[in-house]
Amino acid sequence: MEAHQGLEVIERLPEADKKEPPILFVHGAWHGAWCWEEYFLPYFAKQGYHVKAVSLRGHGKSRGKDKLRTARIADYVEDVISAVESFTTPPVLIGHSMGGMIVQKYLESDVNPPVQRAILLAPVPPYGVWKTTLGILARHPLVFLQVNLTLKLYPIISTLARMQESFFSPDMPKADLERYFSKLQNESYLAFMDMLFLNLPKPKKIKTPIEVLAAENDTIFSLADNKATARAYGTEVRVFGNMAHDMMLEKDWQKVADCILEIIQAE
Repeated sequence: MEAHQGLEVIERLPEADKKEPPILFVHGAWHGAWCWEEYFLPYFAKQGYHVKAVSLRGHGKSRGKDKLRTARIADYVEDVISAVESFTTPPVLIGHSMGGMIVQKYLESDVNPPVQRAILLAPVPPYGVWKTTLGILARHPLVFLQVNLTLKLYPIISTLARMQESFFSPDMPKADLERYFSKLQNESYLAFMDMLFLNLPKPKKIKTPIEVLAAENDTIFSLADNKATARAYGTEVRVFGNMAHDMMLEKDWQKVADCILEIIQAE
């Protein structure tokens, strides 16, 4: 379905007795709402939850592809505000990777519509992506140079091998890799600069309960990164073994989904 302001919002209504609260999923860089549609949206709807996944501006089927290069994290926060407002009751916010940072920035403001809690999956840590950036520079110096000369982030994931290195386990079936690869896209360089140092999260401003879930074999954000994020919000990180960065698409995705259900149902 299409939400107002031209944003793509994929929605699934509860298939069982309706449970509260509803859930909003926010994707990371290079992705779109499609990454939640594969497994998470139907699974949570089957458990009785009203769920939505938003494609940030310039992503998926949302408007703004022609202006993606100038999109900022603050713009993405506005998109999440729009999606949250489409619910009749405050949802749980779940953000993956860059989406995890967007959720953190959303929660900084008391003006934004309230949410029940937030769950961050392999999120950008409060100190930003400088460690990740140095890792990419060390592994792929020519790619790093291309990114900064063209001001485009797509080269980082522009081959099947580099995409798998970034997001997926070595045993991911090739057919799935090719399917996901066909859906990936460019990401805003200015949003990357925001994540590097221009607009970092401010944990002390956030009062909403936050949980952090991490993938043991994540090459984007290390376990140390995720532990630091959890410490910033006074919680313990929950680690999933034998799993890579795209936790919602890995073979053990259901373990992640069930952990989220456990957190929500413990309210």
